[in-house]
Amino acid sequence: MKIHEFQAKEIFRRHGIHVPRGSLARTPEEAREAALALPGDGWVVKAQILAGGRGKAGGILLASTPDEVESHARRLLGAPLVTSQTGPRGRPVRAVLVEERVDVIQEIYAGVTVDRSEGRAVLLVSSAGGMEVEEVARSHPQSLFREKLESDGTLHPFQARRVTFAMGVPKEALPEMQGVLQHLCRLFYEEDCSLAEINPLIIAGDGRVLALDAKINFEDNAAFRHPDWESMKDPDEEDPLEREASRHGLNYIKLDGNIGCLVNGAGLAMATMDMIKVVGGEPANFLDVGGGASEEAVSHAFRILLSDPKVKVVLINIFGGIMRCDVIARGVVRAAAELGMEVPMVVRLEGTNAEEGRRLLADSGLRLIVAEGMREAAQRAVELGGR
Repeated sequence: MKIHEFQAKEIFRRHGIHVPRGSLARTPEEAREAALALPGDGWVVKAQILAGGRGKAGGILLASTPDEVESHARRLLGAPLVTSQTGPRGRPVRAVLVEERVDVIQEIYAGVTVDRSEGRAVLLVSSAGGMEVEEVARSHPQSLFREKLESDGTLHPFQARRVTFAMGVPKEALPEMQGVLQHLCRLFYEEDCSLAEINPLIIAGDGRVLALDAKINFEDNAAFRHPDWESMKDPDEEDPLEREASRHGLNYIKLDGNIGCLVNGAGLAMATMDMIKVVGGEPANFLDVGGGASEEAVSHAFRILLSDPKVKVVLINIFGGIMRCDVIARGVVRAAAELGMEVPMVVRLEGTNAEEGRRLLADSGLRLIVAEGMREAAQRAVELGGR
């Protein structure tokens, strides 16, 4: 689960990480009032969308007067912002964060994430602050430093000192910078994050150490411990089909292709999408109905899949282990009958009750093709959907 910058900065404040003074505005007039309430003679107007790359896309603008703040807000609010992470349609800007402008002496990247090869959380720190960490890893790997955290999120003082010395942090800022890194690591653990990132973490001209930007992704599997997360969701930023799938406990991600996929198991779903790409097609979605889905859940999944107008053909790829193929078949038949399904369907069923599942689909009167293997299924789906 992603949250906006202004929400992440509230969490940073609670954990003792200082951020620039600022406030949220949803209208140009509110943006002007926010600027007038802030000290100093310069401001930053930052579009609030759940995607990175805002600066390069014109979503972060400097202003020298309250009138200019209002003008920038008027330009951003209500318009789509297209960044490297939004796709060509962009994301509509519904709020801006107006902050004080600060003089920057030094920029650092700091982020905590899970290193799955190590099975533990790691702190990544780089002197190339302001750059995307992926680009830093490619072009300046020597400037990227890693420190492994303890299982409770602890970054030891000696580790904090080691990376801040490596960054060349001025002596007078060392204690605060080291404290920020330790606070960030504790935040990651206590808030059940999958990512907690500051890019850039700066030393300001007045000596303050500030998180100029803030990014937090929560680990969805920990949601039961955080009932407050629900109030932090932005439904306007969610795809409506993905939101509907989440309500039914389904794993669905909308993509840009025209071959709808209904698969059980995340690994098989990924392999199915890869095979579609290999034979020249484009998947319209990732959809994992899970290992123990009911007939009703499968029916909901099929309904969501067909709600995408881009879907020209449906590929069902089921390996019946825990999941029974006849349950999948009944759910599909039920949804198809209710929706008046018109698109063709390619089916590959293997495993528990596969024969019964194929019989149910064959007797349903649906327009379908039964495939023997995954490659054959993908090829037939591409042929029916058009390349």
